[in-house]
Amino acid sequence: MPLFTLGINHHTAPLSVREQVAFHAERVHQALTDLTRCKSVQEAAILSTCNRTEVYFATDVPEAASQWFADYHCLAHHEIEPYLYTYPERDAVRHAFRVASGLDSMVLGEPQILGQMKEAVRVAEEAGTLGTTLHKLFQHSFAVAKEVRSTTAIGVNVVSMAAAAVRLAERIFERIADQRLLLIGAGEMIELCARHFAEQRPKQVLVANRTVERGRALADRFGGTAIRLEELGERLSQFDIIVSCTASPLPIIGLGMVERAIKMRRHRPMFMVDLAVPRDIEIEVGDMDDVFLYTVDDLAQLVASGLESRQAAVVDAEAIIAERVDGFLRWLATRGTVPVIRALRDAAERSRRHEMEHALKLLARGDDPARVLEQFSLRLTNKFLHAPTQALSQASGGRDDLPSLAAQLFHLHVESHLGE
Repeated sequence: MPLFTLGINHHTAPLSVREQVAFHAERVHQALTDLTRCKSVQEAAILSTCNRTEVYFATDVPEAASQWFADYHCLAHHEIEPYLYTYPERDAVRHAFRVASGLDSMVLGEPQILGQMKEAVRVAEEAGTLGTTLHKLFQHSFAVAKEVRSTTAIGVNVVSMAAAAVRLAERIFERIADQRLLLIGAGEMIELCARHFAEQRPKQVLVANRTVERGRALADRFGGTAIRLEELGERLSQFDIIVSCTASPLPIIGLGMVERAIKMRRHRPMFMVDLAVPRDIEIEVGDMDDVFLYTVDDLAQLVASGLESRQAAVVDAEAIIAERVDGFLRWLATRGTVPVIRALRDAAERSRRHEMEHALKLLARGDDPARVLEQFSLRLTNKFLHAPTQALSQASGGRDDLPSLAAQLFHLHVESHLGE
């Protein structure tokens, strides 16, 4: 079945739309099972991050996946259709290679997407929805990403989301060293933020996480402490900088919670960064006078710095990807011939064994070995050539291309005898 990619990302949709179609990590396995239960979709993998939600799949009916995507998220198809893209085979392969290489990221060249893509593959494998074609696609994607990063400057001068968050905080506070830092979540993005903020030596670091053990493991690395998410409300007012990135399907910091915190702070400003999709902090919080709230989309301008120095690398990377796309499509084209090749070899092997048994019987009864070998080779040659010879003899019945195909298959140099 042909390959397709269906998706929505930061290029095509704002955060308010992207968060409606994000897949919760714990539900991806079931979503894949649900999608492939539809007979028209045989292979599938889902990549869901802050900046994109994409479905890679093999089907003869791409419209079925598009409708499933809308139905799964309880949305009318016409509501999300303006933001969706569906790439057919060649474009789907090119897109996968570009995503893995960081060329389609909000932060051009950022390396985190490669790990997220590998996790998507792992989940699809566990769900049993990663067939031969998608497996090969992703293995090629990872190989291309490695080649792009090792032979171009695409990853040079990358300004990450975490670094951008620190730069924004420095615009609000004169010295981060005088501020208290609250990190909500304990995943990869929060770890990156912790690392960048820790370089500024904040006065206090606190990690709030659903599982306090994981939060404590992260906090210990940066000289901080940890609490459960349930304690967030009573501790929020103590912190000047709040960075949140959890997998919660609903906001965990509401307007009322922040209003109480600001009142207790006597209206001292709070700097908040919400890196989650769906959002962890209610959007109305951003309207408060004493709160500076930024989302992943708000960071887009800052992370674009250093882009100019990597434009030449983009050209080099695109050239690598174009070449590798052609290579993958050649492999894909050969997939249809595999059953024919296997059947051809099986038929030849059966003929060989049959003639070998016949020759051994003749030798066992004392026949001349040279004569037996001659007969063996003639019989085997006749068997191999019988079907193609018969087909060529009947070529006038509508397959005028058979002679030229036979010449190509058997590397024949045919001389024309017309007019002799």
